[in-house]
Amino acid sequence: MADNVYTSNTVNLAKYMKLDQKGKVLAEYIWIDGSNGLRNKTKTLAKAPKSIDDLSEWNFDGSSTGQAPGDNSDVYIRPVAMYPDPIRLGENILVMCETWDPDGTPNKFNYRHDAARLMEANKEHKIWFGLEQEYTLLGPDGYPYGWPKGGFPGPQGPYYCGVGTGRVFCRDIVEAHHKACMYAGIEISGTNAEVMPAQWEYQVGPCEGINLGDQLWVSRWLLHRIAEEFGAKVSFQPKPVPGDWNGAGLHTNVSSKEMRDEGGMKHIEAAMQKLEGRHLDHMKVYGEGNEARMTGAHETSSVDKFTWGVANRGSSVRIPRACAKEGKGYFEDRRPASNGDPYQITGIIVETMYGALPEEK
Repeated sequence: MADNVYTSNTVNLAKYMKLDQKGKVLAEYIWIDGSNGLRNKTKTLAKAPKSIDDLSEWNFDGSSTGQAPGDNSDVYIRPVAMYPDPIRLGENILVMCETWDPDGTPNKFNYRHDAARLMEANKEHKIWFGLEQEYTLLGPDGYPYGWPKGGFPGPQGPYYCGVGTGRVFCRDIVEAHHKACMYAGIEISGTNAEVMPAQWEYQVGPCEGINLGDQLWVSRWLLHRIAEEFGAKVSFQPKPVPGDWNGAGLHTNVSSKEMRDEGGMKHIEAAMQKLEGRHLDHMKVYGEGNEARMTGAHETSSVDKFTWGVANRGSSVRIPRACAKEGKGYFEDRRPASNGDPYQITGIIVETMYGALPEEK
């Protein structure tokens, strides 16, 4: 038996994963719980669905996920997007879901619903998003992978986009995740080692509208699921290690049709004025514990002040130099924390730029 129980169990599992499913399909229903975490359960389908409309609503015990009281615990999950399953392969699928209460209203933790309405109401602007997901890989003991026990590695510097033993850790997980996202049809556009050792980043997008939020949440689920097989933990904490170490963000790149057209810089500058006016509103939904990261150091801006500038990674929002030179393009909101909800982040950005939705009747 292998010394590593995770490796041993994976090898044992392989023969069962090859078994014939007799024409049936496994659908992994994925949803967001009451603490901004991910949950999942598997449904056996009689045949492969041709579209999301072929997938039925399901339910779960919301009292066990922080989403409902014990005396009225049913919460319903409604499929909204599906992807090929890179874990089980074949015709098996991953299904991203919204959560709904028995009275037919969105669960209070269903932030996708309003975000999707905002995207639909403003679809003429063809808003593209690209999110840069930073995260930290931890050992089973919760300590960053590769760090000396009870101590610290050498100062930051050689780790960012690094290569070689002692500079990068857990590249196997990163490579597996990258390929799994590609198989699933996630628009993963790149990955790199980050400034703090054992910290990584991958980018999803550009995606239009609500698709970005769906894809980022599924990519997070895949990261947790793959790290599970390697015996590692994934942390999306914005400041996983106190002190002189970089935090982790979810930098959000935004571009509307008007910003991409000739003269787009005036639309980008107009967005800056609107973002400044709602800075505190944005910070409330840009991730829990973000104040520990946004200190004005380690390539962050101050949590209580909005700033923007060209090629300035210490500002709240950065305008890439190439965009400033061409007079069009996109902007990068550097405020969101790594644990932020992409539905809330992209939703409030659209709301700030184009106005809030009327109340649903």
